[in-house]
Formats: sequence, C-alpha cells, structure tokens
Amino acid sequence: MKQVITLKINGNAYEIAGEPRDTLLEIVRQLGFKGAKEACGLGECGACTVLVAGVPVLACLTLAIEAEGKEITTVEGMAAGQELHPVQQAFVEQGAIQCGFCTPGMIMAAKSLLDDNPDPAAADIDQALGGHLCRCTGYVKIRKAVQAAGEILRSAKER
Repeated sequence: MKQVITLKINGNAYEIAGEPRDTLLEIVRQLGFKGAKEACGLGECGACTVLVAGVPVLACLTLAIEAEGKEITTVEGMAAGQELHPVQQAFVEQGAIQCGFCTPGMIMAAKSLLDDNPDPAAADIDQALGGHLCRCTGYVKIRKAVQAAGEILRSAKER
C-alpha cells in the first residue's frame, strides 16, 4: 500500500507516493538524482552512498521511510551552482574518476570523513573508503584526491 513520503534532498522537500519497502536509492533515482548508482544491491560496493543527516549510508539497503525528516545529500547537492565542492574538484584534478561509476559514492564517503576530520591519516581515509569498490584506479588517485580535498578545506578554514 502506497503512502506519501516527504524527503528533504539537497535542501528541497519532495513528496512522493511510495511503498514502505521502497529503498532510498529507488526514490532518489526516481526523483532524478542519478549520481547514486545501483550496482550490487547488497551493500557491498558503496556506489549508492548518500549522506543522511551527514552520515554516509548505503541507499540500496536503507528504506526511504527511514530517511523521512532527515537531510539527505546526494553528490548533485554538493556543488554550489557551477562551482564544484572541494572534494569533487580534487577528484577531478587528481584523476580519481576513471569510469566514474564508483565516484559519487566515494565522494560522499570522503565528504563525510573530511567534515569530521579535515586532516585524516592514511588509515582514516582507508577506513572511510572501506567497502567502496573501484575497478579502475587502484585507489591511489582516490586517496590522493581525499588528501588534496582535506588540504583545500583546511586552508579555506584558515582564511
């Protein structure tokens, strides 16, 4: 039985009729936010990661109803107009976006990490990105992108 769910995504409220079993991934993609990818459907690859109240969640395993009333951020909500968020920009500059399929989930996990710790150690980065699978880059450029984004965010705070 469908029910109306109100979700706040990237600062805007959306009402959608959904089944109680609908995942957050299904709903955000229905609403046109295609950054979160449907890949494994089992929570093993991280491609569907979004932030719910600032915490990275696997949208393929999260029921949409669980996110009602909480701020949901997708990769599309990070940029300010045409200006990329520092994490997004660092991924571009460091070449950490080979095929791009895993990139949105990696970016969301990196943003959450850097929001809490703008100067993470390598082990912190590895832990934050644990469970995110990339078949193209071998993770070296991804780690460098997270470090570079942290530097940008730290220098912005110092200004």
